[in-house]
Amino acid sequence: MVSTVRIPGSPEAREHRETLKREKRLCRLVGQAIADYRMIEAGDRVMVCISGGKDSYGLLDILLRLQSRAPVAFELIAVNLDQKQPGFPADVLPNYLRQRGMRFHIETQDTYSIVKAKVPEGKTMCSLCSRLRRGILYRVANQLGATKIALGHHRDDMLQTLLLNLFFGGKLKAMPPKLVSDNGEHVVIRPLAYVAEADLAQWAKAQAFPIIPCTLCGNQDNLQRQHVGHMLREWEKRHPGRLQTMATALQNVVPSHLMDSDAFDFANVRATGVPVPEGDHAFDTDAPIQPTAEPPVEDAQPLHWLAPRPS
Repeated sequence: MVSTVRIPGSPEAREHRETLKREKRLCRLVGQAIADYRMIEAGDRVMVCISGGKDSYGLLDILLRLQSRAPVAFELIAVNLDQKQPGFPADVLPNYLRQRGMRFHIETQDTYSIVKAKVPEGKTMCSLCSRLRRGILYRVANQLGATKIALGHHRDDMLQTLLLNLFFGGKLKAMPPKLVSDNGEHVVIRPLAYVAEADLAQWAKAQAFPIIPCTLCGNQDNLQRQHVGHMLREWEKRHPGRLQTMATALQNVVPSHLMDSDAFDFANVRATGVPVPEGDHAFDTDAPIQPTAEPPVEDAQPLHWLAPRPS
């Protein structure tokens, strides 16, 4: 076997160093999200939903890397729903999962024909497709004895959902990192909640994941989610750090400074003569709020959740 020699300062050496830094960052962020929201506990059997896209590949890859060093023992089982899309390369995922030594299950259900038959031409297919997928995956989770269902939604997906609900749904609502499924039977987790899409894209490239494009949602034009995603990317390009600031805001909700009477008892607000933190300060500072900076990967403190398990 011929070893690769990297000359210090060469493009190859710089690329290798960036890949190592990205791996540390991804593991740290996923581990932090798991710890913050207690996503995975001892004895869990985690069903990782794999679509063949970069996000779900990245999710599985990072969970596998964390599995060996986590302080609790848990199982991973990859599940793919083959929706019988025309031209779908059915051998790609099984071959990849076998190479990774993964236990996996391929569920075959022709939801493609149902969606194409039910949704008029030009209309968005995502809603019906998502409902069908959820029902099937919940059933499969029961069959496999899964205690958690892991989805590959990342930080940018959550911000897109926040803006979609704000612009079109009239709600301040995003994707939660952890929730109970529609049928009340499963806990759904999103371990990539702190991870930026750009990092996942670079990781997928570095790891050469065999990406499988979706011929349903991937071929639809004029989706509002695509427009919002483009807007967020433009904001980040013009104002680096803005998306991290927005993500931080999802963890710092101040109900007294919104307008939801169910979330805050405005009717009984009375003057007490006692100073109130924040009070009538909404956003009247001269200095712009700075995005929450992530510590350098090399300086990041090891998370307790990532500490090796006792032997």
